[in-house]
Amino acid sequence: MEYTSLDSYQHYSECAELVEGLGYYLVELKISPQRGVTQVQSVVASKDSGENISVNDCAKVHRALLARLEEILGTDNIAMELSSPGMERNIKNAAEFRFFVGRKIRVFSKSVSDWIGGELVSSDDKSVSLKVESENPEVDGTVRTVEYQDIAKAKFIHI
Repeated sequence: MEYTSLDSYQHYSECAELVEGLGYYLVELKISPQRGVTQVQSVVASKDSGENISVNDCAKVHRALLARLEEILGTDNIAMELSSPGMERNIKNAAEFRFFVGRKIRVFSKSVSDWIGGELVSSDDKSVSLKVESENPEVDGTVRTVEYQDIAKAKFIHI
């Protein structure tokens, strides 16, 4: 799995600042012009790992973010889709892990050819640390660090 700084995405920094001011994280922002219309896809998450995003939360962020993007891009010809991460999100970029500390996730480790699951304890630009949940009492509750280069896939654990 690759780590690509979210700030390297077009207009991410300006938009993330606005979204965080509203009490959420901007997890994903894709801006692409298509046939005269600017398509925007974005994903927002709650700052509290125990809270889910409601339709009202999405609407609040959508209104504010759309206005900011119209100002930044200099057009009101924008089609924007905004959503929550969902219950079974596949984590696409290792930089996303920082938004989900406290959530239960699983990563497929290439070195052990198996899933490692547990609560996300921390992440940085090289690795992620999980408090492992296992039926094996010797492993359950231990903290395991997995480097991004060893991760083939990562997703939320749906409970």
